[in-house]
Amino acid sequence: MAKCVKCKKRKGKRYCAALGDYLCSLCCGLLREKEIYCPQTCSFFEKHSTYHEERVIERKQASVPKRIFPEEDILRDERMAWLAFHIEAPLMEYARRKETFTDREAFLSLEYAREKIEKEKGLIFMPDERTQPKNEIGEAIYQSIERCRYEKKIIIPGVLDIYTQDEKIRCLERVMLSIQLATRGDLEGRRYLNQVIDRFSRMKQRSRQNKIITKD
Repeated sequence: MAKCVKCKKRKGKRYCAALGDYLCSLCCGLLREKEIYCPQTCSFFEKHSTYHEERVIERKQASVPKRIFPEEDILRDERMAWLAFHIEAPLMEYARRKETFTDREAFLSLEYAREKIEKEKGLIFMPDERTQPKNEIGEAIYQSIERCRYEKKIIIPGVLDIYTQDEKIRCLERVMLSIQLATRGDLEGRRYLNQVIDRFSRMKQRSRQNKIITKD
């Protein structure tokens, strides 16, 4: 049996389709979704993915505070609230289109975007996987965050108010916390998503009411 293509020490028992070679179980676990963009058809990735999702949810639920003190809530900052709006907008649009989309899927999509922003380094892609995001809504959230710019009241030419990596991660985690608080740990329904849809509808209605119509 050939040695692991990565460490070249242990036996390569797992065939990696992304690398076209064999990895030992340790290197497979270390590289998976960190340096290697695993294809969805990989049996080792499929087993890991389900386990990883459960661990993510368990870890986040264990850290939920009993309450959010207003003075500590980052969404009191208008700038961060604007970023949160651009994080929730793709969730709202997707939830409207797909009635089977659950709070659990929304939570995992946010975690996908958070991990992608946190990594900030390229993955090894298979040629036919580059244009196929693993998590459609998570990718949409990520792209919305990357495009988001805070609209200052005073605009200085040549200066763009962009968000830092830390701000993006903190805001994503704050939205994830909103899901946990709204659902009280039961992520299988749509309690949070229905709240988001209702909130965006009310915002749109108020926006229409505040428009001033002038006639010539």
